[in-house]
Amino acid sequence: MIPTNKQESPKATIMATMQKLRAYQGPALFSHGFRPFFFFGAIYAGAMVPLWLAIFAGDVTLPSVLAPRDWHVHEMLFGYVAAVIAGFLLTAVPNWTGRLPIQGTPLMILFSAWLAGRLAVTFSAFIGWEIALAIDAVFLLLLAAAAAREIVAGRKWNNLKVVGIISLLAAANVAFHVEAHFGGVAEYSTRIGVGLVVTLVCLIGGRIVPSFTRNWLARREAGRLPVPFNRFDAITMAAGVCAMIAWIVTPSGRFTAAILGVAGVLHIVRLARWAGDRTISDRLVLILHIAYAFVPAGFLLAALAALDIVAPSAGIHAWTGGAIGSMTIAVMTRASLGHTGQALSASIATQLVYASIVIAALARVCAALEPTHSVPLLTVAGVAWAVAFLGFALVYAPLLCRVRKP
Repeated sequence: MIPTNKQESPKATIMATMQKLRAYQGPALFSHGFRPFFFFGAIYAGAMVPLWLAIFAGDVTLPSVLAPRDWHVHEMLFGYVAAVIAGFLLTAVPNWTGRLPIQGTPLMILFSAWLAGRLAVTFSAFIGWEIALAIDAVFLLLLAAAAAREIVAGRKWNNLKVVGIISLLAAANVAFHVEAHFGGVAEYSTRIGVGLVVTLVCLIGGRIVPSFTRNWLARREAGRLPVPFNRFDAITMAAGVCAMIAWIVTPSGRFTAAILGVAGVLHIVRLARWAGDRTISDRLVLILHIAYAFVPAGFLLAALAALDIVAPSAGIHAWTGGAIGSMTIAVMTRASLGHTGQALSASIATQLVYASIVIAALARVCAALEPTHSVPLLTVAGVAWAVAFLGFALVYAPLLCRVRKP
């Protein structure tokens, strides 16, 4: 039990926390939040895209009330992405607050809620859209409540903004079901979901990319270090949020194109200030910069789409397949290594996973830009995506499913 005496030393608190962690006797998979959500989230992501390609080709039909395209979008945003967010959040919150991680039965309940949501959405034609909505909505609401409880108990008020985004994502999930049912397709809810997750990437990426880069560079020769968070970063974040709101409301038009373009340029400058060019020799750090580079790429492609110069899906997939896909892989590999006592270095297998996700993202964006070659490019993107996520699950399964060595 964490001491409640305010006079207790930080060292004593840490020791008590470690003793509680060592006392856990349940399945290793449910000893920490990142384990089940990273492992099964990766399996789900790796299997879902090839399945979507088969659905797209007309070879497979799912018993879902959602249109095939909406099922794909929903399960990307509120299935796989939500699982990775949960894994990250349940791992980060104990670090922020100094409290024990959620583990054992509470973690099993949370994971079961995620899994039930996936089954409910996929087989919603059997149970009805209202029941599917009710089951699917539980997971993100529980996640937001659990994170808020820990952050409030740890008095880390500044981190409540992450809970706010998760709560908005939960609301977007509900809106997705409602819009899809009454409107046929979930256009606005899709853009809301993408906008929220990209904003979360910008928020979390703005903390971990410069931090991990600085830590790595500080151990090397003297030179340029990432610029700490300052007013420029705040302005960039605000511009990005405003651009997302404009894009959600009206994805086309000169005003939307202008604000998206400004946001894209500001995010390019933000990324350049993090000294990513000095991290080429460490792939574990470099992938964070590559992942974040897809954020401004998405803004700029969305700006061109707003002027009818390129297809709208180009910017969307730069954000989803590129920024979100690459950043989730980067976070999952680094957190899995660090929290299982492994050296923070990218093995050959991990580097192949990184290469695969980048190839998948680039191929998917190119498929939108070059419609005459879309079929082979979509195939490349789907195969590379599956290799990346199923490869992660295969390589990291021994770390995620076994007890950490002392």
